Amino acid sequence: MDFGTVKAVDRRAIPASATEGFWTAADSQPIRRIDWPGVPDEDPQIPPRGSLLFLPGRGDFYEKYLESLDYWHREGWRVSALDWRGQAGSGRLTADPLTGHISDFSVWLDDLAAFWKDWIEATPAPHVIVGHSMGGHLVLRAVAEQRINPVAVVLSAPMLGFLTPGPNRLLHKVAQTMCRFGDPERVAWKTSEKPGTSVAARSTLLTHDLERYNDETYWKTARPFLGMGPGSWRWVERGYASMLELDRPGLLEAVDVPVLLLAARFDGLVSWKAIERAARRLPRAQLMTWGQEARHELLREADPVRDKVLQTIDDFLDRLAPPVAQDGPS
Repeated sequence: MDFGTVKAVDRRAIPASATEGFWTAADSQPIRRIDWPGVPDEDPQIPPRGSLLFLPGRGDFYEKYLESLDYWHREGWRVSALDWRGQAGSGRLTADPLTGHISDFSVWLDDLAAFWKDWIEATPAPHVIVGHSMGGHLVLRAVAEQRINPVAVVLSAPMLGFLTPGPNRLLHKVAQTMCRFGDPERVAWKTSEKPGTSVAARSTLLTHDLERYNDETYWKTARPFLGMGPGSWRWVERGYASMLELDRPGLLEAVDVPVLLLAARFDGLVSWKAIERAARRLPRAQLMTWGQEARHELLREADPVRDKVLQTIDDFLDRLAPPVAQDGPS
């Protein structure tokens, strides 16, 4: 793909070809979704490519990724994306709507497994999944625990480790103590995406592209329900607990699905070393790493990085999730 010829997308409008709606979880919780058809109306000659599900990170919302989602749609994929329960358009789990909270990551895993079952029955093969940050963490757990069965997995800056120094087991105990001696729903830090970072410096954690960064502000203004601040202490504690699950010997080593891991070596939010360790443990892993030119949100980076990210994903999916042959006249 020559990215110089890709039609520009209005990142601040829902594409006409996309449909917003809700999927209802087993407990009747509405989970917001967006879907594109498998063949772009703009070019009906493009054959159906398969189906791609995208899961965003903590505090994220699918509007931030419209540019990439629409790109995959134009490549022929039947694209879907979800908001995680408790954030963006999928409701809240605390009295404070700005606090990111979950009682346990298994709640999200249950949602993903149930949605996946419905989704693969309604969409064409091959089925692939892309997860960013916390979404990448949850996708990897779901695959490792055989809750979902994609033919290929893409993880963008997956949250496989925090940057706080120390072993996960010790840091988990610290977070447990903070939950025990205070309200576990209280925020674990004051502002921005991580402790000690000001709102003004937030963009320096996420992307070098100021216009793409400002798209997030636009959407939060246009749709105030998308706004979310720091995570709760319970979210932190359960995050460490979930990482300890992934650390279990033999878990990742048994994953037989191809996994592409995309990472920024100097990521200010998640541990690149943890991503590298996971890549070594996964039998069919491919790791691509960027240096100082890339920050956490690789799919929202400046064009020189983002174009390479998309090309890497395209090459990976072309090799490992090729289109299913369509029946035709003999």
